[in-house]
Amino acid sequence: MSWTIGIIGGSGLYAIDGLEDARWITVDSPWGAPSDAVLAGRIGAVELRFLPRHGRGHRIPPDALNMRANIDVLKRLGCTDLLAISAVGSLNAAMAPGDFVVVDQFIDRTHDRPGSFFGPGLVAHVPLADPTCPRLSALAGDAVQAAGGRLHRGGTYLAMQGPAFSTRAESRLHRAWGCDLVGMTAMPEAKLAREAELPYALLAMVTDRDCWHDGADVAVTDIMAVMQANAALARASIRALCAALPAARSPSPIDTVLDGAIMTAPAQRDPALLARNAAVLARWLANQRTG
Repeated sequence: MSWTIGIIGGSGLYAIDGLEDARWITVDSPWGAPSDAVLAGRIGAVELRFLPRHGRGHRIPPDALNMRANIDVLKRLGCTDLLAISAVGSLNAAMAPGDFVVVDQFIDRTHDRPGSFFGPGLVAHVPLADPTCPRLSALAGDAVQAAGGRLHRGGTYLAMQGPAFSTRAESRLHRAWGCDLVGMTAMPEAKLAREAELPYALLAMVTDRDCWHDGADVAVTDIMAVMQANAALARASIRALCAALPAARSPSPIDTVLDGAIMTAPAQRDPALLARNAAVLARWLANQRTG
């Protein structure tokens, strides 16, 4: 099996330069409009599908993202794995602005965001104890180091609702919980990727130290300055990742996670919801027909 890597670009990363056969593709989703068209192309033998999470020009705030549509269109475009890149604040003194962190855990404090492809008439419970893919995470971390970035392997990301930044009390509470980073976009994105049987890794770009310490508040101008510096390194890391991927993609346990997750009996399944999930359930539905 070959690799098709979906890249979800966060704040400050709205395109990838140097793609071969590059073209923007508009894909319809039954879940509504995704954040933007998808930039398709390749680097060497690796196919890439890049979606700017906030849209080009940063049009969409974190609490208004249609994450189901975003994951759905990347699945429809044949992605085998997803690498998300996000700007974050640091709750860990060792993780400084300019550093990259390979996230391996999440605490979800968002609300009122549709967080599943499933529901009444089609119930599923995917395992999420380890919400990121260890293989892709390791490869992404290696790529950052190959590109010359400062890297931390492992970190807990607190997903907050936004769009306002934390109060100082909230920031100190999140730090007391053992969180290393705070952001607004990784949840329910990571959960939806798991439901779509897409191995997911998150490279977090530290832009600020949040506000748990005594001192100045978080300022967008400071964040933008760090993001602009980090964007070039993020692009270089993507190129390094493509160069380092094995020629053939071996199967991942995440590829078949729905086999043990769907609870609803066949006679009780909602045909409309099955149809809406045609892309997410494509492999599972094919197995149901032939099993």
